[in-house]
Amino acid sequence: MTKDDIIILPHPSLHKQSERIHVITDETRELINDMKAATLDWEDSRPHEVAVALAAVQINRLERVVIVRADFDDKDNKEFIPLINPEIIKGEGTPTVIQPEGCLSVRDLYGSVPRYPKVRVKAIDENGHEIRIKAEGFLSMLLQHEIDHTKGICFVDHIRDQKDAFYTLTAKGDLEPVSYDFVESTGIFRD
Repeated sequence: MTKDDIIILPHPSLHKQSERIHVITDETRELINDMKAATLDWEDSRPHEVAVALAAVQINRLERVVIVRADFDDKDNKEFIPLINPEIIKGEGTPTVIQPEGCLSVRDLYGSVPRYPKVRVKAIDENGHEIRIKAEGFLSMLLQHEIDHTKGICFVDHIRDQKDAFYTLTAKGDLEPVSYDFVESTGIFRD
């Protein structure tokens, strides 16, 4: 798979709930590999960005699978951790904006989304073993973002009515505010 297999808003699948995986099969593992390939191909096309995660729905597969980069600080480390049937079991603290979020399925827009500063997540790995994660800061935000995808929620749905919450990336890799009229003109909001 390539970056061209990543669907973008307003694609209707991005607003559909993903199905739980009941049995991990070779097809599940192939899905994980396809997700990694598409994510890394996208990253190779973006000089100022690191692809840190992807949900299966983003390659138009309505299965509750998420991959998360093993090391956010090392772009040369191409390892991802698969999370099957991930769910947030507890959010802690008052939701705040950790940093503007981007999404491989929302082209060239970023947004300030309030998220829990700490979360506890449970999931299953590709071998069927339970994983429990205590996350804070960036990882907390990232897990909430990806788990939202499995529920048919995109980050823009959280901030649709906040006119000063959107940004775009400049050619130099800096975020700058973007007009709400422009955001609406992209067609990313569902009716």
